[in-house]
Amino acid sequence: MNTPTDKTPDVAQYMQQLGQRARAASRAMARADSATRNRALLLIADAIERDAALLRAANQQDLDAARANGLAPAMLDRLALSDKAIGTMVEGLRQIVALPDPIGEISGLKFRPTGIQVGQMRVPLGVIGIIYEARPNVTVDAAGLCIKSGNATILRGGSEAIHCNRALAQIVKAGLVAAGLPEDGVQVVDTTDRAAVGALITMPEYVDVIVPRGGKSLIARLMAEATVPMIKHLDGICHVYIDAKADPQKALDIAFNAKCHRYGTCNTMETLLVARAIAPSILPPLAQLYATQQVELRCDDAAYGILAAEGYAHLAHATEEDWATEYLAPVLAVRVVDDMDAAMDHISQWSSKHTEAIVTEDHSAAMRFLREVDSASVMVNASTRFADGFEYGLGAEIGISNDKLHARGPVGLEGLTSLKYVVFGHGEVRQ
Repeated sequence: MNTPTDKTPDVAQYMQQLGQRARAASRAMARADSATRNRALLLIADAIERDAALLRAANQQDLDAARANGLAPAMLDRLALSDKAIGTMVEGLRQIVALPDPIGEISGLKFRPTGIQVGQMRVPLGVIGIIYEARPNVTVDAAGLCIKSGNATILRGGSEAIHCNRALAQIVKAGLVAAGLPEDGVQVVDTTDRAAVGALITMPEYVDVIVPRGGKSLIARLMAEATVPMIKHLDGICHVYIDAKADPQKALDIAFNAKCHRYGTCNTMETLLVARAIAPSILPPLAQLYATQQVELRCDDAAYGILAAEGYAHLAHATEEDWATEYLAPVLAVRVVDDMDAAMDHISQWSSKHTEAIVTEDHSAAMRFLREVDSASVMVNASTRFADGFEYGLGAEIGISNDKLHARGPVGLEGLTSLKYVVFGHGEVRQ
């Protein structure tokens, strides 16, 4: 079959064939032993390191085209494949190799009065479809986690990264084949036609779960159209609450890093909540830090009054819409709250349940915040930017889920598996 590389009337047929091949490959991926899967990962890591110059050249083609098409700065940031990003991909694959293999693990074995033993075995999900925009590193992270967890995967990257994704696909396929695994264990959709997404999310006979990693419009479309189950999050409206008993230096460091480390990520702080008792002393020096990055602060009346008196230039009055906005830009909503209860009320109303942090030296307050804030990641005295599979020691992540089923938070190896019951008998029959 000729692989489509642009818009084509044969996309539906092409995607069906990808699905069929993925389903066939999933059986071989699931039965491969841990040593074989790890060998494939190491071969891929070595090849990425060896071919870094080729990958950068392919990425430069994507960047040039993206700039010519007026892609937003936040998206350009996600698209760029720096030397550091390449190194992180390689390190991520090697970390995945070092992780315990979850497949085939049997837990909870118990004897029943009948004499049988009942337990649960961890098994691959099967075929995972992953849809993402920009970010070529997702191609490697996702492929690595799916290989390690014994799944086959179909990767549909954004058209912005098509050249880099094609180059990465060749590296991954070569690593699979060299390790004795089917090259169809990881397939990259080689067409920019948006119809490919519609086909992928409506093939439950071939695809067991979809993991979307993209903007709100993509997730909203998938939520409306998909017939395949999803592991997803829609927004990253993350909060940092600076408590009245916060250490001032920690508060400054964390609130600055959570916003300014990178703007275009889902774990970037979008709303800062500050206890009224500490607001007059902490907001002015924090605003001075934000001024170095020209961050616009959209403030409630109390925060605006404090900062306007200090002559801070990048100020605006917050509207209700600001509390519900994921900016992905140098813009931050700021609100002064009476206490932690008021902060948690705000989070309960406006959070997307991704990541929230409290800065405090009060242990009891910290533990209440951990227990009562209903988000996928909740932190004490740490930047929200740590809400990431790599930082959590998962090797990498296939995505972040703010759902409660079947996985929550950064989704690593265990999130790509399921449990089935296993029974050991000795000739017992039911009476």
